Amino acid sequence: MKEFITKLNRIQCKLNAPKNQRNNFGNYNYRNCEDILEALKPLLLAEGLIVTITDEIQVVGDRVYVKATATITDGEHSQQTTALAREAIEKKGMDVSQLTGATSSYARKYALNGLFLIDDNKDADSMNNNQPQQQQQRQTQRQQAPQQKREPVVNPQQVQHLQGAIMAAGVTDEWFCQKSKIKSLGHLKAAKFEPAVNWLKEIAQGKQEDNTQAA
Repeated sequence: MKEFITKLNRIQCKLNAPKNQRNNFGNYNYRNCEDILEALKPLLLAEGLIVTITDEIQVVGDRVYVKATATITDGEHSQQTTALAREAIEKKGMDVSQLTGATSSYARKYALNGLFLIDDNKDADSMNNNQPQQQQQRQTQRQQAPQQKREPVVNPQQVQHLQGAIMAAGVTDEWFCQKSKIKSLGHLKAAKFEPAVNWLKEIAQGKQEDNTQAA
């Protein structure tokens, strides 16, 4: 398992997915799922690993979500992350199949982002070409805002530890991410790792006490 984690860490450190797509309305470049996969393939080949991505349709009320799961494996060990994207009720210029495909691509991209520690917050803007003036204003504000130092996020070993704690607490990755207000486990700040694990342990202990009392 240690060798597998080391290979994953090397890929995370070496991966450089260029922003080959262009949003002419917002006047910036961005990357999509295909860009990440193209940059990833040579690294996977060098390390002897493979990546698979699957989709699952989930219906909540009258809204449809696409849940994408990205998994990397050496055939024996594996690591995965999930991401959700909600289909828009309608989008100008798209039929139903195109709408689902675009939502799937969006969810898959963010599942890959979580797995390979890619930070990208412009993808939603790249899909919205109906408000060019607002996008230009947002871009100007981002350029004028002072740059802040990024806080480190959890490493692959800590992500694996989190998944074990989540399983022991009887909750899901999605539930934890929603409560923690993060896109995926890989986006959790390193400083919040220990408090999160302790919180999950408290949840697990509380459920054990409830079961004991019920018995």
